[in-house]
Amino acid sequence: MQINIYTLDASEAGTAELPDDIFATAPRADIMARVVHWQLSKRRAGTHKTKGMGEVQGTTKKPFRQKGTGNARQGSLRAPQFRTGGVVHGPVVRDHGYSLNKKVRRAGLISALSQKAADGKLVVLDVASGVEKTKILAAQVKKLGWASALIVDADVDEKFLLASRNVHGLDVLPVVGANVYDILRHDILAITSAGLEGLKERLA
Repeated sequence: MQINIYTLDASEAGTAELPDDIFATAPRADIMARVVHWQLSKRRAGTHKTKGMGEVQGTTKKPFRQKGTGNARQGSLRAPQFRTGGVVHGPVVRDHGYSLNKKVRRAGLISALSQKAADGKLVVLDVASGVEKTKILAAQVKKLGWASALIVDADVDEKFLLASRNVHGLDVLPVVGANVYDILRHDILAITSAGLEGLKERLA
């Protein structure tokens, strides 16, 4: 599949060949959903915590005798039915991440790339460097008509990355960091020529 290459100034700079096995497969929404859920689960902090009956402050003495008071029997004031008692089955500190097969993760990334290509939201850039000022980069992004874009490059230029940080809706990632969630979260996926070769090697 042939696609035009553009510069940041919105001018054409040749054409590139996109492999059909990466950019022209049938997108699988179920696979992409699985990968996104896996990504979001992995990045959860899991630091939520409540105190159980054995952790709250309070006496261990029996509130009143077992029989003869007319009240329901009680064994502790730290029981959950009391105002100062512990929480039953409350959240504890844990890791929400789980394992996902490498083949599924690869299929999800290919589906996301193919989805962008099918929607006409895939752009190939000549290079993503040479811009060191946020104001200049913001003007170029506006000229290209990008409201939300992800730029993927083989080696992210540090000065270009610094310039892009304050451009609303623009993110820059290296090839190794390209993921399904960020691709789907942005409207436009822009891959540099070097980034395209890096993706081919990564998904070979």
